Amino acid sequence: MISIQIKQLTKRFGPIVALQKLDLTINPGELFFLLGPSGCGKTTLLRCLAGFCTPDEGRILFGDEDVTELAPHRRHAGMVFQSYALWPHLTVAENVAFGLEERRVPRDEIRRRTGEALESVHMGDFLDRKPNQLSGGQQQRVALARALVVRPRCLLLDEPLSNLDARLRLEMRGEIRRVCREFQLTAVYVTHDQKEALSIADRLAILDSGQILQVGPPREVYRRPARRKVAAFLSEAGFIPGRVVSAGGGRATVETALGRIDGMLGDPTLPPRAGDEVTVAVRPECWVIGREKKGPNCVEGSIGGAVYLGEMAQYDFVCAGATLKIVELNPRLVGQAAEGTLHASVDPEDAVILVD
Repeated sequence: MISIQIKQLTKRFGPIVALQKLDLTINPGELFFLLGPSGCGKTTLLRCLAGFCTPDEGRILFGDEDVTELAPHRRHAGMVFQSYALWPHLTVAENVAFGLEERRVPRDEIRRRTGEALESVHMGDFLDRKPNQLSGGQQQRVALARALVVRPRCLLLDEPLSNLDARLRLEMRGEIRRVCREFQLTAVYVTHDQKEALSIADRLAILDSGQILQVGPPREVYRRPARRKVAAFLSEAGFIPGRVVSAGGGRATVETALGRIDGMLGDPTLPPRAGDEVTVAVRPECWVIGREKKGPNCVEGSIGGAVYLGEMAQYDFVCAGATLKIVELNPRLVGQAAEGTLHASVDPEDAVILVD
């Protein structure tokens, strides 16, 4: 297992700066995700790691080796593409063996390693089939086996599940995590799918405009976004503007149009001062809604609109001239039960105070 270090990496395409002096360390054996909106720089960063793009400034290290100027085939990195990139005229076995043949590995070893790679992704019974005889999920397994057969020191994945349906995406998420653990690979995975990243990443980075906004374990970044852009990208958080009344110990009290709200600082290293303008971010599922006024950070209002989805309901909660998005699991407030005055409250642990 190796670490991957990215130091002051900058990449320009004419006047467009795709990456701006990025610094990032990916730990040995880590399944690390790069997330962000389209055009944020995540695919450009992955292509720089693979050697398909040469950065204008900065360095890339695989372990202790500087690979910044190395050609892709000399980096010993496996690549899994969004489009699978399988040769249509070759069989499954021939597709997987292709990289070994290019490296002039002995034929007996090619046969053995190809079989082992296909068995590792549960495709050992499909050696003689052509790609057009496989489902999308099976083709992606073959693409994964092809990347693994060369025994890479790291695995790079570019939105590998985006062409699969929802059921197959769920299946392949677990499969990719299993394979990375089994082969003890350091893996960098690009996606725009938040659920994909939250479900299997060890850590993740949120990018925007070629810069890294936040890095951390999925639960930490989801529950404690450090910036408004992170909260907006990872969830459907509602944003409530306000002014700080007091702050300290990683917490703050904010005066808003809905009343005073106590919450946690998204970035405790940048504490606001009394009088500073901030934003309170609350995820829809964090509100507790009911008839009784109870709990901290309680606001009064009524349901202006509701969408019933069986296991949950989505409400537009109208209060003090604002509309909050609220999600109720195992919903009770449907039909006549949703009429009249209601109260919504949120625990201070789930109200995040954002300075930026």
